[in-house]
Amino acid sequence: MDTTRTGIVGGTIVTPDRVLQGGELVLAGERVAAVRATPGDASDLDRRIDAEGRYVIPGLVDLHGDDVERFLSPRSGERIPVRSALRVADRHTIGAGVTTKFDAVAFEDAPEKNRSIDVATDLLDAIEREDGLAADHRFHARCEVTDPASVAEVRDVADRDVVDIVSLMAHVPESGQFDDEGAFERRYADGRGAAADAVERLGRERAAVPAERRRERASDLANGLADADVVLASHDDADAAAVERAVSDGVALAEYPLTIEAARRAHELGVATAMGAPNVVRGGSLWDNLDAREAIADGLVDALCSDYRPQSLLESVFVDTGESLSERVARVTSEPAAVAGLDDRGRLEPGARADVAVVDPEPTPTVTRAFVGGRESYCYRP
Repeated sequence: MDTTRTGIVGGTIVTPDRVLQGGELVLAGERVAAVRATPGDASDLDRRIDAEGRYVIPGLVDLHGDDVERFLSPRSGERIPVRSALRVADRHTIGAGVTTKFDAVAFEDAPEKNRSIDVATDLLDAIEREDGLAADHRFHARCEVTDPASVAEVRDVADRDVVDIVSLMAHVPESGQFDDEGAFERRYADGRGAAADAVERLGRERAAVPAERRRERASDLANGLADADVVLASHDDADAAAVERAVSDGVALAEYPLTIEAARRAHELGVATAMGAPNVVRGGSLWDNLDAREAIADGLVDALCSDYRPQSLLESVFVDTGESLSERVARVTSEPAAVAGLDDRGRLEPGARADVAVVDPEPTPTVTRAFVGGRESYCYRP
């Protein structure tokens, strides 16, 4: 067991309830040993790291990051070996300060989106067996309920130890986030060379599945996963009724509610709500859905996810939402950790897992060091 004692001194340390200027964070092996308002005696340390001018925060916890899919298929029709794509994505992940990553992978046969159920399963296998990754990778299985093969596969893999989140989604033209005409075709083409006729065909196939049938599949899968150790999530809830249906199925996480009505109903029902960090950083939804800053101002957002851009989580911490720095940090650390049932991490306090990011805020927030379970997994030297 590693018993190395590391002191990170001189920075701005962000704890759950206060911000310490010029203090010291002490790591002992895999755990946080002490948080000091002033640096202590260095004689009990094996090494000391100067963090003056930098922020010292918990490692970020990302409940939904699907960027690994882009490393698998940088362009339509191109396929990078799964292991290679995962390792490259991992380096981007840790460089963005994300120490716990739920790789959100879609189980859907959609060549137009460079996705397939077989590739999703291959990626799950790789995450389960791969050694030497810098971050702690978990799996978030995204089930496309318009596709019975997706439902069947997700049901089969949900009891694997690495699968911690299952989200229910239905990407259908003129529904949910694709409610305006042509939105499905524009977004499934995704700028990576997908053929327009193939995307149109996929849209027709999905639209042919009646809404009631999609609802039955989601409910059946949720019931089938009742005994699995997974967090069940809904996706793109459009209104209060959609949230209520999801909660009746046992959903505990509402991802990316499309309206303030849906976010408010989730909050009223005690369901955690997650929105996209890119939305916060940009100052609005890319697709004219709910503005995450508006939802935050109303107290309706528990966690932020990177969605497709890992660095957005760290950037969101430095967006002024009128809250304290500790509150903004919690939304990307301790709060998502709690949603996932990972109570050992996401905060800088004695006994917590030593997941830490040291951040240079200027000229743009940049991770200079990252520790995962007390092990230094990333160090940037310009």
